[in-house]
Amino acid sequence: MLASSERPTSAIAEQTFALTDYDLAATLSSGQAFRWRYQDGSWVGVVAGRWVRLTQQNTDLHAQTTGAPEDWSWLRNYLQLEIPLSQIIQTFPKDEVMTTAVQASRGLRLLKQDHWECLTSFILSSTKRIVQIQQCVESLGERFGAPLPVPPGFPSRSNFPSPHRLAECTESELRDCKLGFRAPYLLEAARRIAQGHLHLADLQNASIEYARNQLMTLPGVGPKVADCVLLFAYGFPNAFPVDVWIYKAIQQLYFPKRPATTRQLQQFTQTYFGPHSGYAQQYLFHYMRTKIGRTQAL
Repeated sequence: MLASSERPTSAIAEQTFALTDYDLAATLSSGQAFRWRYQDGSWVGVVAGRWVRLTQQNTDLHAQTTGAPEDWSWLRNYLQLEIPLSQIIQTFPKDEVMTTAVQASRGLRLLKQDHWECLTSFILSSTKRIVQIQQCVESLGERFGAPLPVPPGFPSRSNFPSPHRLAECTESELRDCKLGFRAPYLLEAARRIAQGHLHLADLQNASIEYARNQLMTLPGVGPKVADCVLLFAYGFPNAFPVDVWIYKAIQQLYFPKRPATTRQLQQFTQTYFGPHSGYAQQYLFHYMRTKIGRTQAL
C-alpha cells in the first residue's frame, strides 16, 4: 500500500441520481462484487477504473468520483439503474418462499460488472467465505493494479489488474495474496486470455450455452462459477448459479419430502423461476445467507 504522501489525489466530481425501487446496501453486500467497503454511511469501491463513493438517502443516490467524467453512463450501467425491477419481480413464482425472499430485500439489483474482474473473483470463490474473497481480490489490486487517484483522507485504492498483468506473475506471487490452491487456476486462466485463446468480450452477444461452455474451458471454472459470471458480468437473465446456499434452499424448501437429483434440480431451476430466474436466484441466495443462515434454520 502506498504511503499517504505517494498516493495520487484528485478533485471530486459529484452526481445525484433519482432511484426507483433500489436498495444499494442489499445490492452491494449480496455476494456479487467484492471491492465495496461500507464506511461512515457510504459505500466506497472501484468501478470502471475509478474510485467511487456512493450514498443512498431514500430515493436519491449521491455519487462521488475523482476526475471529471464526461458523463456518468459507466456508473448507471454498472448499477443497472434503468432496469424496471417491478416488472422483473412480477415474473417470479408466487410461492411463499420467493415472496418472503423478495420482501426481505426488495430493491436488490444485479450489477453489470467487468468481465475479467468478475471471472477472477469467482475463480477465487471456491470454498471461501465472502470476506475471504474480498481480501483476495483487494490484495490482487493492491499488489498488481495501478494506483488510482483518491480524495485526501481516504485509503489508497488500485485498479484491478488485467489478465496480461496477472499472466506475468509467478504462482508464488499469487499465493502471497492468499489464493491457495486457486493460484495456478487463475494464473493459467490469465495466460490463456492474455494469449488470445478466449476473448471475453466476444461472449457478450453469444448464446448462454456457448458462453458457458467457453468459460468452462478455463481452469477453475465449473458450472457454478460460469453461471455467476454470466449473471453478474454478462447479464444473462436465465443464468442460475447453484452454490451450497441455493442447493440447501431448493432441497429443503421445494423438495422437503424427497431429495432431488442434480438433474431434477437443473430442470426445476430452468423452468420454475421464470425468464428472469437469475434475478430470482439472487433474491433467494441473499435471503438464505443473511436471514435464514444466521438463525441456523437450514
